[in-house]
Amino acid sequence: MKLILTAAVDKLGAPGDIVEVKNGYGRNYLLPRGLAIPATRGAEKEIEEIKRAQAAREIRDLDHAHEVREQLDGLTDVTVPVKTSANGKLFGSVKAGDLADAVKKAGGPTLDKRNIELPKGLVKKTGNYQVVVKLHPEVSGKVNFSVVAQ
Repeated sequence: MKLILTAAVDKLGAPGDIVEVKNGYGRNYLLPRGLAIPATRGAEKEIEEIKRAQAAREIRDLDHAHEVREQLDGLTDVTVPVKTSANGKLFGSVKAGDLADAVKKAGGPTLDKRNIELPKGLVKKTGNYQVVVKLHPEVSGKVNFSVVAQ
């Protein structure tokens, strides 16, 4: 079965790759989970969109990773507005995607939410926090942000 991957799959490929897999694996695992789409002529356009989106998020090399780290260090006003109770406790928690959006709104670079390492206890109260962002295997940056009530 010929499929086009829409997400990275371990030991198989990256988004946009055309792969040949056994029928059962494709039909029972990849397709239902949205990890792949059937390879058709119209799907080629989707491949191009996936690769463009991936290229926008990608850190190209070590020098680019240092540039992005400098941009992150220059950010001062990263705030994540959330709904809270009267005592400052959040309804839910701040997720990596929320933080990536807040960095973008503050004038920072586009970050991949999978590279943001949130603290183990999650962010469940208002206040100031710091997270580590893995930009490259050798380079990581830090983002200071504040969680405020809406």
